[in-house]
Amino acid sequence: MANYRRLWFLLIGILAITFALLGYFGREVYRQAPPIPEQVISPTGEVLMTASDILDGQTAWQSIGGMQLGSIWGHGAYQAPDWSADWLHRELTAWLTLAADAIYGLDYSALSPEQQALLTFRLKQEYRSNGPDAGNILVVSERRSQAMALVASYYDKLFSDHPELQSSRESFAMKENTLPDASKRERMANFFFWTAWAAATERPDSDATYTNNWPHEPLIGNQPTGENILWSVVSVVLLIAGVGGLVWAWAFLRREEAEPHAPARDPLSLVTLTPSQKALGKYVFLVVALFTFQVFLGGFTAHYTVEGQQFYGLDVSQYFPYSLVRTWHIQSALFWIATGFLTAGLFLAPIINGGKDPKFQKLGVDILFWALVVVVAGSFIGNYLAIAQIMPSEWNFWLGHQGYEFVDLGRLWQIGKFTGIVFWLCLMLRGIVPALRHPGDRNLLALLTASVVAIGLFYGAGFFYGERTHLSIMEYWRWWIVHLWVEGFFEVFATTALAFIFCSLGLVSRKMATTASLASASLFMLGGVPGTFHHLYFSGTTTPVMAVGATFSALEVVPLVVLGYEAFENWRLKQRAPWMQQIKWPLLCFVAVSFWNMLGAGVFGFMINPPISLYYVQGLNTTATHAHAALFGVYGFLALGFALLVLRYIRPGLVFSERLMKIGFWWLNGGLVLMLFTSLLPIGVLQFYASVSQGFWYARSEAFMQTPLLETLRWVRTLGDVIFIIGALALSWQVVKGLLAWGHNSALTQPATAEQD
Repeated sequence: MANYRRLWFLLIGILAITFALLGYFGREVYRQAPPIPEQVISPTGEVLMTASDILDGQTAWQSIGGMQLGSIWGHGAYQAPDWSADWLHRELTAWLTLAADAIYGLDYSALSPEQQALLTFRLKQEYRSNGPDAGNILVVSERRSQAMALVASYYDKLFSDHPELQSSRESFAMKENTLPDASKRERMANFFFWTAWAAATERPDSDATYTNNWPHEPLIGNQPTGENILWSVVSVVLLIAGVGGLVWAWAFLRREEAEPHAPARDPLSLVTLTPSQKALGKYVFLVVALFTFQVFLGGFTAHYTVEGQQFYGLDVSQYFPYSLVRTWHIQSALFWIATGFLTAGLFLAPIINGGKDPKFQKLGVDILFWALVVVVAGSFIGNYLAIAQIMPSEWNFWLGHQGYEFVDLGRLWQIGKFTGIVFWLCLMLRGIVPALRHPGDRNLLALLTASVVAIGLFYGAGFFYGERTHLSIMEYWRWWIVHLWVEGFFEVFATTALAFIFCSLGLVSRKMATTASLASASLFMLGGVPGTFHHLYFSGTTTPVMAVGATFSALEVVPLVVLGYEAFENWRLKQRAPWMQQIKWPLLCFVAVSFWNMLGAGVFGFMINPPISLYYVQGLNTTATHAHAALFGVYGFLALGFALLVLRYIRPGLVFSERLMKIGFWWLNGGLVLMLFTSLLPIGVLQFYASVSQGFWYARSEAFMQTPLLETLRWVRTLGDVIFIIGALALSWQVVKGLLAWGHNSALTQPATAEQD
């Protein structure tokens, strides 16, 4: 460790400081979460709803898919409205209509500008100051209670099968009778009201609402706060300073090291396959099976945005509604990407252990695989039964649908997934721990071990919230999984695993691989850990949370600046030895990772990252642009690269088909580019303008989203989707062909000629 002491101390110090920040301000999330009133009453004392009613409504919302049908506070799906912003705007306009009729006997639109200004002034004064009293009782005016009743009636019709709003349900990709139980619809309306109330009501001793004035709503003066603009400027300055500092360090501190002489033969080809490695074929198949399933679901989901209840004329929404297929689309992506990473780890474990399996390793690998299959199947079935409203409501959270994007699977299946990950951790440690006892430089292996342990344990953050946990607190822990677990520890694992593989292949020196991995881990964690808060700017948190999130998340982009050089270095490796041609396509996947990390995570990530930007675009298709480019472009290509690499070595006689792999690789990339630049990004930009000019509610409204231009842009996406699907089928077929190949040997020997189809 002596040679890397400074790098280790730097990494440990960064982790200590950043997790202290995450924990301290996480405590603030708990303390400052918007209150849930014990009662909401009218001036006459009539109880309109209770805290229990609001939480019952949250449960009802979870049962229909939650964030997979519309969004709350900007988090969720994009086709239906954001229910917080939509409720708020509808309630405000209803209040104005009622006030205009009561005071002037006219419709609000018929009033003079002076009269309208007077009413909007009164509206703003009433709504922004309408907080609970010392006993946590919220008293709303008679006029507001009438407006609330009108909006609740609209939502009751929308989530039923009332014929008056059938066209709206189609525009929002909602199935008929989404929530059949009228009492649950009433409770869900209570929950929507509360989220809108928090967005309109100022915190005590503050001129900002509980959601930092989000969403943009001109009627009550919801606009960016001064702190929002301040920390946005700080984030941009820090980004520029960070990039400058990185370039400076890269130029002056980076030491070129002579490349090791590439071995005449692939070192891994000289290792005899162990039984556990031979058993990994089914994992590789599961990766591409779920990948293909996910890709087709993506096309299906995208089509719902143009035909809200049909698929080219076939009414399928009653059986496979938008909220269900979008749930499966996202969950299958997380499953196959995670499986790709787990497969890479299980392949490396025997190599780390000196080319031999620990006792019963193959049995453990087999058990883990079938447990994974059970969790995938069980969670998908539970999703279906919940959204179809077949599952009893008291079972929904545990067996059906949690309602929270990226952690949609029922809690029981989530426990099963966590158990599987911990079991994978044990399988990995059985191969790694003995190797750590051997003499020599074990720093790279120690970092790989740390990342494996973090992956195994940090998924457990998802158990710190429950079915009726406050929404702000749930969001804090949810982003521990979505951001910290995936974008943090998986990133470190991937970087270190690739460094270990290239080092084992004799292509880079151990010193260079270790130094680069430790430095990269420090950079990722510096911005990544406290950067978790950039997802929580408007989720019922305070200005300090915004400040920490904006400051550190800007630093997340800094290391992505040099990814062009990393891509070149990875690509150059294929020329180091003739046998490297046999792993050209996995290597190209890793090159694609660098490109999409720069564009998807870097450019598109920072596009929506500063508070002033996210204030207007949170929950718009600009977010989907970043999500698709980063999730598939980075983690998807990483998982596919790992799967192809493992396939190449467990099928020693395999040579990748140039035709299939060219179609697979380039059509996947081309389809993703078309999907982003011909549809998602243009729609997001148009929505951004609508959000700035008229309000966030309008950017997500039926009136705007169903305009001919936006419908055309959603249809145009079909071209990119089809190209992407063809690429996915070509790559998946190559994997299936490789797995079905006969006559493979137990030693990893590679042929001298390339197959041409």
